[in-house]
Amino acid sequence: MTSTTIRVRNGRTRGTNTLLAHLTVAFFGLLMAFPFAWQLIMSLSTNAEVTGVPPTLWPSSLQWVNYADALSKIPFFQQIWVTVQVAIVTNIAHVVFCTMAGYAFARMRFPGNRLIFGIFLAVLMIPGQVFILPVYQIIQGLQLLNTVAGIVLPGLISAFGTFMMRQFFRGLPVELEEAARLDGANSFQIFRRIMLPLAMPGISALVVLGILDSWNDLLWPLIVATGSNNMPISVGLATLQGDVSTDYVTMMAASFLAMAPILILFIFMQRRVIEGISFASK
Repeated sequence: MTSTTIRVRNGRTRGTNTLLAHLTVAFFGLLMAFPFAWQLIMSLSTNAEVTGVPPTLWPSSLQWVNYADALSKIPFFQQIWVTVQVAIVTNIAHVVFCTMAGYAFARMRFPGNRLIFGIFLAVLMIPGQVFILPVYQIIQGLQLLNTVAGIVLPGLISAFGTFMMRQFFRGLPVELEEAARLDGANSFQIFRRIMLPLAMPGISALVVLGILDSWNDLLWPLIVATGSNNMPISVGLATLQGDVSTDYVTMMAASFLAMAPILILFIFMQRRVIEGISFASK
């Protein structure tokens, strides 16, 4: 067998593997995009078309009025504003607390470092529902029920965010820190002037994941926020579900509107998110 024949066969094998990889990625991409496309179709249909058997794959006429109904049945923009406030406060707190805690666990040596970090990891393994009752009693005692502060307060620090930033800081070169110490910088100066700028990909990923989490959080806001004007949009969407029947098309329209800002954010920030998560997982 000549070397030319071997090169041709290797080229065909690589071409076939590339084609299979592209087809696989395209298949799973379409599979993941299908729920969003189906949600959009349902939001432009009638309830009869949505609940019919078999379901209608495309509406006979586009029902744009469903979006107007969604905006009129709940205080949509007020609930979006509450959601934005929760996301902003929560993520500022995550950036401050999780980066500082992550840096301390990754680079500072102090008594109980491993023990305290082990407790942080243990928190990740305990279902959040276990803490709901005591946290609710604390928030009630502080008279923060039905307020943005009551929604935000329990989530100011994240065990996952701390773990993620610890892994990120552990991946940064130690030589930079040693050089700064030789120049006379203390731990806080090294953290603020050297490590924090280098950790921006990880912080970007932390912020985007935190926004996704706070935007979609339902259980705790559903318990603590009872007034329609003080609810985040996730709870507002849940109120559209009736006890006897549900207006599915209005719910789908409201859900699509609520999802749009976070989807746009993720599209613009997806590169940062992927870089941050991949770096932190090394």
